[in-house]
Amino acid sequence: MEPAVRIQEYDDPSYDPFSADDINFGDTLDPYAKIAKWRAQTPVLEGDYRPKMGLQSATYPDRKMFTIVGSDEILTVLTDTDRFSNHGYRFNIGETFGQGSISVMDNPEHGRWRKIFQKIFLPQYVKTWGETIVDPVVHKLMGRFMGTGRADLIEQFTLLYPFEVIYQQLDLPESDVRTFQRLAIGQTDYMHIDKAQEASRKLGEYFTALVDERRRNPGDDLVSLLANTEVDGDYLPPLVLISFLRQLMNAAGDTTYRGTSVLLTALLENPDQLDAIREDRKLIPVAIEEALRWDGPVAVQLRMAKQDVVLGGVEIPAGSLLDVVAGAANRDPAIFPDPDKFDIFRERKAHFSFSRGPHICVGQHLARVEMTRALHAVLDHLPNLRFDPDKPRPEIRGSMMRVPRHLHVRFGD
Repeated sequence: MEPAVRIQEYDDPSYDPFSADDINFGDTLDPYAKIAKWRAQTPVLEGDYRPKMGLQSATYPDRKMFTIVGSDEILTVLTDTDRFSNHGYRFNIGETFGQGSISVMDNPEHGRWRKIFQKIFLPQYVKTWGETIVDPVVHKLMGRFMGTGRADLIEQFTLLYPFEVIYQQLDLPESDVRTFQRLAIGQTDYMHIDKAQEASRKLGEYFTALVDERRRNPGDDLVSLLANTEVDGDYLPPLVLISFLRQLMNAAGDTTYRGTSVLLTALLENPDQLDAIREDRKLIPVAIEEALRWDGPVAVQLRMAKQDVVLGGVEIPAGSLLDVVAGAANRDPAIFPDPDKFDIFRERKAHFSFSRGPHICVGQHLARVEMTRALHAVLDHLPNLRFDPDKPRPEIRGSMMRVPRHLHVRFGD
């Protein structure tokens, strides 16, 4: 289907949104050592997480900031909606994805719209996408290098496939894909807020025209499904629908790319565990959960105090913003013994990488399907997979969001 208008490129076509990742999310090799020291001292630190990790502070209004690293306190903040709010996201993703994003809402508004999106992303529906969309995309990308005996699994595979899945879900014209991805990634360049806002505006114009078209000529794509969904006799409000479509690229694409990249890196670093999965693919789900726990793609989540509270013995004024370090709970030795070790055989306990409480990730089932299909394809088509001895080993980096930049491998004889 062709949209009513073409998607518009950045005014400055030389701007590279992909190069801003280190600036926005950090280049730290191991943030967990510092986080562990903080957690041993106090569960709640005053101040912003970013400067503590050597990053420029976020562009929030003048209000107090706190960093939450105690696991009990993290769970409290994520689940106690009477005292803690998601309105803190209004100052960053709300400015780019849109104030209609369910990520910036509290109940009852949040619950009303979330149930629509949640219904669409139920496991039984997502499973069909795995067969009809995810598998063909994975096999197409892998087919480009299967016969070469070597690859960079980041640049040639994991960086591409979740975004390709989204293009297929949205039924985007091929001619719009490159510009669409540049704008979608640029929305989170908060250190260059003018570029992020430009991307938001142009994607908003594009999606508005696309929704109008899919209401006139609906197909079986995700835009048509959402555009023609009614709530109490009305369509989803334009602000909510367009905000969701803006956010989909990052929520379903960027995090899945990071999670899959970490999963493959961890398994190659632990060949005995990779061999165990080759022998018994029933271990794939636990390997995915362990990768998400061990080095989840989103290390920090944001909340706001709705009232004056005392948390971890620290007084937090109403309106304060809280950096909730999910990675601290995922590496807490009180929950996960020997937490810095990647171990698919450890006792299974729930991690914090998809958040907790009412804002637990609505796309978590799709992310798991995509990671599962990707790993099956790797096992099916890349025999004797190993690090390329002629290339540097991968390094997982980042303070806010984590990923290796390259994963050079060889396979076959």
